[in-house]
Amino acid sequence: MKAPLRRLSLGSLAAGLMLLLLTQVFVVHCMEFIPPADNYTVTQGDNATLSCFIDDQVTRVAWLNRSNILYAGNDKWSIDPRVQLLTNTESEFSIVITQVDMFDEGLYTCSFQTQDKPHTSQVYLIVQVPARIVNISSSVTLNEGSNVNLLCLAAGKPEPTVTWSQLKNSFTSDGEFLEITEINRQQAGEYECVTTNGVSIPESKKVLITVNYPPFITDVKNAQSPLGKTAVLRCGAMAVPPAEFEWFKDDKRRLIAGMEGLAIQNERTWSMLLFSNVTTRNYGNYTCLASNKLGSFNASMRLLKPGFSLNNGVTYPASPLLLGLFSSMFVYVLRRI
Repeated sequence: MKAPLRRLSLGSLAAGLMLLLLTQVFVVHCMEFIPPADNYTVTQGDNATLSCFIDDQVTRVAWLNRSNILYAGNDKWSIDPRVQLLTNTESEFSIVITQVDMFDEGLYTCSFQTQDKPHTSQVYLIVQVPARIVNISSSVTLNEGSNVNLLCLAAGKPEPTVTWSQLKNSFTSDGEFLEITEINRQQAGEYECVTTNGVSIPESKKVLITVNYPPFITDVKNAQSPLGKTAVLRCGAMAVPPAEFEWFKDDKRRLIAGMEGLAIQNERTWSMLLFSNVTTRNYGNYTCLASNKLGSFNASMRLLKPGFSLNNGVTYPASPLLLGLFSSMFVYVLRRI
């Protein structure tokens, strides 16, 4: 039992002597003037070199972070593998910290002992963090007239700025929150969040806003065709979700592709009713119906024989016989008055 006690006593004595030695090296006399610390700025992930310039009168030297000794001469005290001795000469004592992170920020002190007294030189390490987007709203789909709120959270040092923009409408808004009340279909599209703090290039992410609205027929095309020829009736409509198209004949009878030699071609924003061989039964009024889950819209058009004129979607007979008949009826009505 005596041998272990003797080893413990010797270890404690050695530790005590080491602490006493360091105290003698690094204690600063109360009367010594300590100049203000210089700022040393480095970007997160880069290397930081801490240099202490000395002369041949220095007997002991060390780098400390707050109260923790990093290096004392050639002896490494820090357990951090990123801290390494860079230079230890009669004129310079430097260490390097690789891949600097936020927790490395703080005051660093170079303490050195001369024949006269101990001295200190201090530097405050500032770690800048590039701006980055840490949270952003997901893409959203909503009905026209609804309110939408978008969020874009950014982090970095210095504090980053956040801007929302939409290039299509030359729209910009500063701040993490973007609120749009009673959104309309023209405001749909991609909105970009950009954050920057001057440390690195700006970071950006996009959010897609889809605005649902009922169909609106934007284009109709009447047609004239002689018997036995081809003809096309066209109907265009804008809607989100895309409209589904249906065609109807005079008596509101729904038309189906293949019926009476008809073909129907539908695309995202338009539909065509195709006649491959026009017959007398094909002439007449047709209705295009565009619908989605929010509503429907319809428009009428005509397939006519040659000889009829179309003005603003209204058909007027051009036959001389019919014009004469209408004139006689008009004169008769005037005489009765």
